Amino acid sequence: MRDPYSTLGIARTASEADIKSAYRKLAKELHPDRNKDKPDASEKFSDITRAYDLLSDKAKRAQYDRGEIDGDGNPANPFAGMGGRPGYGRGGTYGAGAGGAPGAGDFGGFGGDDVDLGDLFEGLFGGKARQQQGARRGFGRQPPPPPPRRGADIQYRLAVPFVDAAAGRDQRITLADGKAISLKLPAGVEDGTMMRLKDKGHPGTGGNGDGIVMVEVGTHPFFRREGDNIRMDLPITLDEAVRGAKVKCPTVDGAVMLTIKPGSGGGTVLRLAGKGWTRKSGKTVDGKPERGDQLVTLEVQLPADLGPLEQRLEGWIDPARPREKFGL
Repeated sequence: MRDPYSTLGIARTASEADIKSAYRKLAKELHPDRNKDKPDASEKFSDITRAYDLLSDKAKRAQYDRGEIDGDGNPANPFAGMGGRPGYGRGGTYGAGAGGAPGAGDFGGFGGDDVDLGDLFEGLFGGKARQQQGARRGFGRQPPPPPPRRGADIQYRLAVPFVDAAAGRDQRITLADGKAISLKLPAGVEDGTMMRLKDKGHPGTGGNGDGIVMVEVGTHPFFRREGDNIRMDLPITLDEAVRGAKVKCPTVDGAVMLTIKPGSGGGTVLRLAGKGWTRKSGKTVDGKPERGDQLVTLEVQLPADLGPLEQRLEGWIDPARPREKFGL
């Protein structure tokens, strides 16, 4: 596998935030559902997912940086950097001493690259003995069979309505095998969040791959997210602003009654505690996920027909000086 840093297009000094940001950007660009005309999109998506899995794990990242594991998370080659073949000293001799002289493990000066010590064993002890001697001394050793390969991952896109994502409501997703399962959204879920479904990928001799779910949070006509809070603008009438009132206000959990104090001007912000987004901390309150707040900005709307209002204001001038703070 390629260097995971190169796969994500980041420097080795990249922070956790840099790694996460790079992965999200690439995941959106390379998701197979968005690249159906590119047959290699699925493989590239799997590559960046493996790279992110390694670099987002602090312990594995440190092991990779020290050269203890490769980009797939497997132990690095134990013979790397020794020069020559396993079990041989420099120049091709087995256990040679200083100056190329035969060492304790040499056979009367044999051991050059043009000598087949396997033939020597076979001539002295026969084929069976050759295999035994070779097994003990490292000659004639066959490379171990490759480990069983896990099945490929399967990528999914999950469209989640804004209100469901905010409240952390469970979602249903249909897998490639036709089975539908309930999926619990992580606390603080956001657009581009990646979720791993263990063993829900393609089958393989080494076990099933995983399902990789990319969450796409939908937009909303009047709600907008701001960190753990949700903001919205609530229009009210002039008389509600002047005299005060109790009005219905939408939230992601349904409408609630909102009290407007007399004399509330446009731009006044009211807070509905616990009606915002699920917090990433994952903490709970009364058994439910802790959430931010909903911030409601009042918008005072004048009546469409200003005639009656003008008659009532005939001869009246507001003595307030709202622009005085600007020196005007």
